[in-house]
Amino acid sequence: MSGSGTDKTKSGVTLAGPVVILVEPQLGENIGMAARAMGNFGLTRLRIVNPRDGWPNVHARRAASGADHILDHVELFDTVEQAVADCTLLFASTARAHDQAKPVVAPEAAAREIVGGIAGGGTVGILFGRERYGLQNEEVALANRIITFPVNPGFASLNLAQAVLLIGYEWFKLSTAGTLPFAMPERSEPASQHQMQAFFDNLVRELDKVEFLRPAEKRETMLVNLRNIFTRMDPTKQDMHTLHGVVMAIAEGRKGPAKGGVLDGEQATRLRALLAEHGQGALPSESGTVRGLARLLRRNPTDAERILWQALTTDRRFAGQFKRQTPVGRHIPDFVSFVHRIAIELVNPDETEAIAKDRAARQAWLEARGYRVVNMASAEVEGDLAAQLGRLESSVTEAR
Repeated sequence: MSGSGTDKTKSGVTLAGPVVILVEPQLGENIGMAARAMGNFGLTRLRIVNPRDGWPNVHARRAASGADHILDHVELFDTVEQAVADCTLLFASTARAHDQAKPVVAPEAAAREIVGGIAGGGTVGILFGRERYGLQNEEVALANRIITFPVNPGFASLNLAQAVLLIGYEWFKLSTAGTLPFAMPERSEPASQHQMQAFFDNLVRELDKVEFLRPAEKRETMLVNLRNIFTRMDPTKQDMHTLHGVVMAIAEGRKGPAKGGVLDGEQATRLRALLAEHGQGALPSESGTVRGLARLLRRNPTDAERILWQALTTDRRFAGQFKRQTPVGRHIPDFVSFVHRIAIELVNPDETEAIAKDRAARQAWLEARGYRVVNMASAEVEGDLAAQLGRLESSVTEAR
């Protein structure tokens, strides 16, 4: 998942860091992943001693996940002695005891020495061995210190990039005082005691209406527990507004403002009446009201529309042939097949006169332009869908 945490609009941290020295790495992928780990923690100086598969290496480039600025400046050496010649402080990273009389330090202690060595004007290097068997005794002998990790003794071997990452992390954390790249945004100031009390009073008032705070002898204990739930949150003003809205929505049965909420049948019928009243004579492309109402109806189908639409998309006789709530000229039938020039209109019970009049005008307009209009009663779609689909199949056959 390369780049998932990288914001290229931000500038990187520039620090004087230690030199990472890879001794005879075997796989280009490991070199690339080591470079990526270096880039994560501000390390830029990479030296490679006698890489097995040569250099440059396309596999390293792919595995680096964008750490090209490190790979572009790699220094190649034939021997470890040449690679460490300018180092004034040298660490050897190893998981094995080499029985050599020299200090063994953990990454945290090594980071402190690295920072001090660089601050004193020296060049600090860290040796990392081969993937298969690490560093040899004579290579460890060149180092001033040994770095090892507090790992499971029975499974101590680390991947090359993992070892680079662990040391880079400790050094970078020390060098930047552990500053995190981002923090939780402060979206709202803390709620005042007055605001919290107003919310709590409102909550208690609604709970009393439903007799939640009983038995009476436990009322005070329950109130204390409830209050502590909210005070432990350290809520903001916005939190209090939201919680107040939640309580009132539950108490009054209101729907929230979420886009695309499901309408009940009565609300959908009112919207269809508005569409009929405002949409007459206007092209859908010209009327914001018509477009908006049509989109809302599309997101909120009635039960009959939902049942019929599922059948039209899954039944082999009709699949892929019909569209829902799609403009035909200046009108928007419930369903339309441009292939067969058939429009389906659902007739809902207790429709207003405006809706019936609008449907009749739409049917006349469509028929005048060669469309066959099939009217289906919503109750019949819900009660006997198979019969309605049979009617539709007959209309499709006739249209052919």
